[in-house]
Amino acid sequence: MSQTMSNQEYLGIRPAPSQAIAIQALTVWRIRTSIEALFVAILPIGYGIMMLYVPFPSWMLYVLIGAFVIFVIIHVIVAPFLRWKRFKYDVYDEEIELQYGVIIVKRTLIPMIRVQHVDTEQGPLLRKFQLAAVTVSTAATTHRIPALTLDVADELRNRIVKLAAVADDDE
Repeated sequence: MSQTMSNQEYLGIRPAPSQAIAIQALTVWRIRTSIEALFVAILPIGYGIMMLYVPFPSWMLYVLIGAFVIFVIIHVIVAPFLRWKRFKYDVYDEEIELQYGVIIVKRTLIPMIRVQHVDTEQGPLLRKFQLAAVTVSTAATTHRIPALTLDVADELRNRIVKLAAVADDDE
């Protein structure tokens, strides 16, 4: 074992990725999930309106309102935080590693030799908060790092492209 190699590296155990996405992602995801929650609000609102015309039991309205409040707490407040906390990435010379997932945590290695192209993209919410997503495309699928500051996203895109070109030249 060389002196620069740690015990984990010697045993083939890779440490978890360490790079976090931008903290502003929390705000973006909470806005997005709040908009989605408005569609779910149609259920208790629709039931309340139908109660004006049809004699439905009123306790069901309270159940629907309670379920909606629990849905908002979990979907708008808790889930984006857990999603942000769990999403990590690292870019090495020969691969990109992603870790994500709230209940099921998934770790993905993308070999640089498989990278076909790298994009940055911004939707209206990401643009409003000066963020961008980086997508890494391989022949089989596309992987996404969801929210990075513009500087970090551009630097990461350029770095992956250079590393992928070097990996391609080595073939």
